[in-house]
Amino acid sequence: MKVKEKKQADGKLLLEVEANEKDVNNALQLAAVAFANSMGLQPQADKTVAEVAEERMGIKDLDSVVEQGAIEALVPFALDKKNIVALFPPKPKSAGALRRDKPFAFTLEVTLKPEYELTSYDPVEITVPKFEVPAEAVDAQLEQMASGYTAYVSAEPKPVEKGDCCLIAMECSENGEVLRGLTTEGRTYVAGEGYMPKGFDEQVIGMSPGETKTFTFEGPSVDENLNEVKQVVDCTVTVKEIQKAVRPTIDDEWVASNMPFYKSAQDLRDSIATSMERAQREEYDEFLRQSASAQAALRFEGSIPDEAYEAMRDTLVENIRAGLQQQGKTWEQFVEENGGEQQFGMMLMLQVRQFLTQRFALDAVYRHAKLTLTDEDIDAAVHAMNPSANSKAMREQMEQAGHGTEIREAAERMKAAQWLVDHAKITEVEN
Repeated sequence: MKVKEKKQADGKLLLEVEANEKDVNNALQLAAVAFANSMGLQPQADKTVAEVAEERMGIKDLDSVVEQGAIEALVPFALDKKNIVALFPPKPKSAGALRRDKPFAFTLEVTLKPEYELTSYDPVEITVPKFEVPAEAVDAQLEQMASGYTAYVSAEPKPVEKGDCCLIAMECSENGEVLRGLTTEGRTYVAGEGYMPKGFDEQVIGMSPGETKTFTFEGPSVDENLNEVKQVVDCTVTVKEIQKAVRPTIDDEWVASNMPFYKSAQDLRDSIATSMERAQREEYDEFLRQSASAQAALRFEGSIPDEAYEAMRDTLVENIRAGLQQQGKTWEQFVEENGGEQQFGMMLMLQVRQFLTQRFALDAVYRHAKLTLTDEDIDAAVHAMNPSANSKAMREQMEQAGHGTEIREAAERMKAAQWLVDHAKITEVEN
């Protein structure tokens, strides 16, 4: 990719970008993967994204569908090429169409991020709850562990009632063909708890140990085209015994038998506490950084262009819509739940201003404190973006997608936030 920059009279940068065939094909691939993720298309090892899209959605030319996304995917590469930090993502403009295996030229008008200042760089003051891992949290973790080792033993015989554990044997078939996933010689079953369809529970409840019953019940299934259908199952069930759940006591004897790599029950408890403390410490440290950053943002001075507000608003709305889609909720429902259009609009703009002033305040702190980045700082910022992901792989993936400059910006802000915490006047209060 070739990028030429020209400074304009209004202070903006005009970038003239020429993407080669490899750049274009890579952008199309990134856009295709983003499209597949948004549409819930699962990747297949022996098929391209385009082939899966055609098979599942009837799309004959995926490139034409994702063309705009591919053009936008080229933008961060152009900015990264010149290490340019834009105030907001610039919109690409081109005279021609983007086509696979062909070069593509476009321009970007970039508004550079201003260097804002704060009214003061004195230590911020924050009041926060004292960090601690409550003993009850460790107890709950041990209880959950004990539940995983629950054993079922014979209990006094009686007719099966809702909520009872019982040992059953059953033979299930559909159209004369044995359903091996349901057929068993002995399985513990909790009646009426939703583990099987309602029709099954209605037949089993009331049966006594030693009793056998043959019946038919219906259950949900999917056909070969993934359409939901009703499955009719022929079933013969024998209740072998009533059972009761026995949860173990996690003591030294139990640990020696089940987790011999721990010296004692106390050693196990200490290990759980250490693990929880490590995980919760990360969250607490981020809370401290957010609290200190919010205080620094109150010292922000300067005027933020309307375009920055609009870009951040659009990003927030896009993220909200994506979350609502996963929840199966409409935008209209969400807006109504948050006080209607007028109140929600005001709340959204307040949130946008908070995001922007906090980020620009951190930029100012980074410059004022003359901070510099290390490779570890960048890794830490990537980890903070998604603590459950493989940070090394995630960083490599983001940099390959042209987001190196964005990662460094995030790392600078995270380091500035930590500097604020390190120099802050912190008051801890009991929980």
